[in-house]
Amino acid sequence: MHAPAKTPLFTPVLLAGALILMLGFAVRASFGVFQIPIAAEFGWPRAEFSLAIAIQNLAWGIGQPIFGALAERFGDRRAILLGALFYAVGLLASAHAMTPLAHQLLEILVGFGVAGTGFGVILAVVGRASSDENRSLALGITTAAGSAGQVFGAPVAAALLQVMPWQTIFMIFAAVILASMAALPALRAPEDTADPTATGHPADPEPMGRTVARAFRDPSFTLIFLGFFSCGYQLAFVTAHFPALVTEMCGAVDPTGMLAALGISSTSALGAASIALIGLANIAGTITAGWLGKRHSKKLLLAGIYALRTLIAAAFILAPITPASVLLFSLLMGLLWLATVPLTSGLVAQIYGLRYMGTLYGFVFLSHQIGSFLGVWLGGLLYDIYGNYTLVWWVGVAVGAFSALVHLPVRETPRRFAPA
Repeated sequence: MHAPAKTPLFTPVLLAGALILMLGFAVRASFGVFQIPIAAEFGWPRAEFSLAIAIQNLAWGIGQPIFGALAERFGDRRAILLGALFYAVGLLASAHAMTPLAHQLLEILVGFGVAGTGFGVILAVVGRASSDENRSLALGITTAAGSAGQVFGAPVAAALLQVMPWQTIFMIFAAVILASMAALPALRAPEDTADPTATGHPADPEPMGRTVARAFRDPSFTLIFLGFFSCGYQLAFVTAHFPALVTEMCGAVDPTGMLAALGISSTSALGAASIALIGLANIAGTITAGWLGKRHSKKLLLAGIYALRTLIAAAFILAPITPASVLLFSLLMGLLWLATVPLTSGLVAQIYGLRYMGTLYGFVFLSHQIGSFLGVWLGGLLYDIYGNYTLVWWVGVAVGAFSALVHLPVRETPRRFAPA
């Protein structure tokens, strides 16, 4: 059976997928909060736990196409459940890790868990369950749920650290991930994903391997892959290092001004608040991007987002860094933060169809996570060499400009691969 030509926007599939994403990303977004407590307890250099987070990002990227393929071979819900088990086991084992190497190796399990419960698999299910009319906006709303998790995940972790050790919190978070699987029964999409009313594609008789190989030979797929790199680089660098940059480079916060009234009385507090503001703004930005993706060219929207990121980042580092500029940068960057995700995933579905969307988007997302790894790792490495973040910031500006340009030649027309 084909999916109906039009379905409601807010379906059980969308709501269940949004819940799983929100809880999974709430846990993932909290890892930076544990950097100081873990380093202080064991006397580790801070770079050790930073490397663990970088490895988690890389494992997430490597795991994404794997879990996408597992979902399309054995079923979405089985793949998501497997991802939740990886996630929970990685957290539980990390709670008992005593060496930097143990943490770094266990973050591979956590990264695979994020892949199995994250964007690639969930967005593919939501995309297949949505009508053509609602698909782009549905992907935007589901992506925004991950941002909602980013808003409350780190503050909840920080509050829990006031009353219990980090090891206990890791175990609580493992239980949260497993509890999110209560939504899994509702995450059921039509099995026939080659819906001509939704994508303009005829039923695709090809096996997965042949379809993926054809996509890899398509220059547009390569351009989308390369373009997603800078998104991962910029997001991971800002998440991991922007609070430290603000603490070291920002002018003093007025202890009697409006910021102090909001509880922001130091540059370190300002840095933490900037990440929360990015998450809040991103909810609106991501939903808006999904809405626009139905009405306008996705590749041009992506080029515009990367161009705006480039201009905003360049203006921020060139101007004096003040509390006002930090908050303005966080607001503007937040509006563009994950706006690329519904557009990129929607572009993959538009060009190559829904049948193997999870696997194909997973490969594209691998580029994002390679960028994430380099953003976190280079941020620490170049800071140790030069004593500031200026060079690594300008690398982010350069790759953002590259992504703006590389999306322009993409051909958005659906591919109709002939049967073998």
